[in-house]
Amino acid sequence: MHRYIDPTTDFGFKRIFGMEPHRDLLIAFLNGVFLGRKDIEDIVYNRNEHVGDTEDTGGVIFDLTCTATNGEKFIIEVQRSSQINLKRRLLYYGSKLIADQAPKGNRKQWNYAISEVYVIVLMDGFRIPGGNGSKDFMHDICLCNRETGEVFYEDLGFIYLELINFTKGEAELSNDLDRWLYVLKNMSVMDKLPRYLRKPIFEKLFSIAEYSKLSKEEKAMYDVSLKRKWDAESIRETAIIEQERARKEGLEQGIEQGMGTKNYEIVKKLIVQHDWSDASIADFVEVSLDFVEKVRNELVKDNK
Repeated sequence: MHRYIDPTTDFGFKRIFGMEPHRDLLIAFLNGVFLGRKDIEDIVYNRNEHVGDTEDTGGVIFDLTCTATNGEKFIIEVQRSSQINLKRRLLYYGSKLIADQAPKGNRKQWNYAISEVYVIVLMDGFRIPGGNGSKDFMHDICLCNRETGEVFYEDLGFIYLELINFTKGEAELSNDLDRWLYVLKNMSVMDKLPRYLRKPIFEKLFSIAEYSKLSKEEKAMYDVSLKRKWDAESIRETAIIEQERARKEGLEQGIEQGMGTKNYEIVKKLIVQHDWSDASIADFVEVSLDFVEKVRNELVKDNK
């Protein structure tokens, strides 16, 4: 076990950024993300679970939500696997925060006084879907005119941070965003606070992130969270290896409409080698849940 917890695990992220005594860490991180475009002085943590409007409408649970003193609302999410509908899901998250601002009555007087809403996504281990091989580690998205690029509406924003593309070394860290991403990616393998991070906010961060300071119950929770991250990395790496192997072998014969044999072989191997749910496999390979279930059923038939 390393000296510091991994801040990209569920437990680590919530311990560092999701606790009231540590809100100054979240404020500093958000200010770093906006690169001076905003100056957030204080925040209030909001509930993370938003119920549906009716019984037939499912609710959502965010990793972390907060509101700044001027009314700006933020959703901060950590994602560890590529998903077919990732962009749509995060658009739904942002839209949910907007819709929940509407009063139950007297909407005419309200006049759609919507606060700014931002969805910030920390992507650990995979690249943004549809990124076309971009090596950028930050994608700052807002509504704009498709032809001119002129901003149409700036108060709904999506910021995607790709840790896999952040490759800067110590000497290349030029701003607070660089420093935060470097810490998030590397803190769990450090043995002390580096000299170039000798700032009060990072001193506090490293202090609360020491594994030895966790209680027995917290250590157990962290260990489970860390194992989940390792499992996610393992299955992601297996999928990548299998996709490359299938590509080299030139498997082109389709097994069902819209799906190639290479996906069949990848899903088959993941089912055999890993104790993962069909939904998890579908997310990693980017196929439908029905496709995974069909492969599993065929394996069951073959083993009879």
